[in-house]
Amino acid sequence: MRGPHNIWRLIRTGATFERTGAMGAVLEAMDAPAPIRAAARVLGWPFKLLGLRGDPSMPPVPRALTALGPAYIKFGQILSTRPDVVGPDMAMELRVLQDKLPPFPLEEARRVVAAEMERPLEEVFSAFSEPVAAASIAQVHRATLIETGRDVAVKLLRPGIDRAFRKDVDAFHLMATLIETLSPSSRRLRPRDVITHFEGVVLQELDLRIEASAAGEFAANTANDDGFVVPAVEWGMSTRRMMVLGWADGASFGDVAAIDAAGHDRRKLGATVLQMFLRHALRDGYFHADMHQGNLKVAPNGDIVALDFGIMGRIDEYTRRVYAEILMGFIRKDYRRVAEVHFEAGYVPPDRDVGEFAQALRSVGEPIFGMEASRISMGRLLAFLFEVTERFGMETRTELILLQRTMVVVEGVGRSLDPDLNIWAEARPVVEEYIARNIGPQAVARDLFRTAIVLSRFGPRLPQLAEAALIAQANPEKPPSSARWPERFALAGGGLAVGLVLAAIYAAL
Repeated sequence: MRGPHNIWRLIRTGATFERTGAMGAVLEAMDAPAPIRAAARVLGWPFKLLGLRGDPSMPPVPRALTALGPAYIKFGQILSTRPDVVGPDMAMELRVLQDKLPPFPLEEARRVVAAEMERPLEEVFSAFSEPVAAASIAQVHRATLIETGRDVAVKLLRPGIDRAFRKDVDAFHLMATLIETLSPSSRRLRPRDVITHFEGVVLQELDLRIEASAAGEFAANTANDDGFVVPAVEWGMSTRRMMVLGWADGASFGDVAAIDAAGHDRRKLGATVLQMFLRHALRDGYFHADMHQGNLKVAPNGDIVALDFGIMGRIDEYTRRVYAEILMGFIRKDYRRVAEVHFEAGYVPPDRDVGEFAQALRSVGEPIFGMEASRISMGRLLAFLFEVTERFGMETRTELILLQRTMVVVEGVGRSLDPDLNIWAEARPVVEEYIARNIGPQAVARDLFRTAIVLSRFGPRLPQLAEAALIAQANPEKPPSSARWPERFALAGGGLAVGLVLAAIYAAL
């Protein structure tokens, strides 16, 4: 980490935020404490004239981030997924950074393709268009394969983007360290973890082979989902700097007029996109975490087509069950159960009172559910929930924040198609279906059976391990006869557990 360079980048960042008017907006959105406000002004105000001007037609914060370059734009996009850090209003404002950015020249794109394919572009594609979309890291061209005549989308990394990111990420780490040092209360939001998460996301996006893999996994998971399509990957043509997918015709979810002109049922589309997101998150534990209108199309036959797999979310099976129970608790207005789930999962410190937490959750849910269906907002609910959980000492969980933020975005997409969309009515059958299959007697039996399979792998060693455990218990002061004794003892416990689990299953049968 090169200190002087990082300090200069912080100064340039502060100066640009001051010059564009973004500094005050950010400090207010984050409710920054006095030490942070003072440090920000020191890094920005004296150097204001050295800051970049940016595009005055944009809101202040997106204007500043766009002026500072690709790493800042991408950081803004990531922060738009963290309303717990920047607040729901600022998170919404940062979504403008998802829009089109200036592309790099076509000739440069042709050189990238030739370098990645190790042969001239004309030997691979019979047609290759001007950029049809451009973002902070990559841009997309439409092309036609010579070999098959198939139309494809070709995604290319911006030249030099790796170097540009590496120069800024260290400065972000320094900034996060300063924030945690000057404001101990900010540690609940884990600023350094936010930057580490950002760095991990960016490193993945800088290798398009990883995005191609994400698209392939998502396509496999959703292959049997009627009405939902993921374009197929051209594996032989996807490299670190280039990814090729099947081309998707259709109307963008952001073009309501085109959707109407094509005769699609907007109410059905709004409900379907919400239910699909929940199904993918709960059933598969793997979901598209960037489902804004620009990344969704309606195919001519009415199917929903997902695009851009740079940001995907993954949650483990236990967390899915927790999230489903929290959602269902709110849907049923069972605030006591929602509180208990938070305690059972360890999200809230055990020294807090579950009754008081349930009461606080009621203050979150009741005002929301008392509204008309068209006014019920997941975004408003989550904003209130963040406030309550902060008061009760709940630490931020990145995977849940990403899941919840995507839910807010999907809600916005659904409402853009059907302003009267009842979020909870559409979510309920998906959540109930998941709970019926994964929480209850059948799920318990399935979990026990899976546990038995895992533990039974030690079955052949059970006699030896049980003997070692019993000897150790009978002679607690006698040193182990082998350096591997601790491991043998642990495995012995696992072997004994096998017998208990198998006995329980046998008794149940």
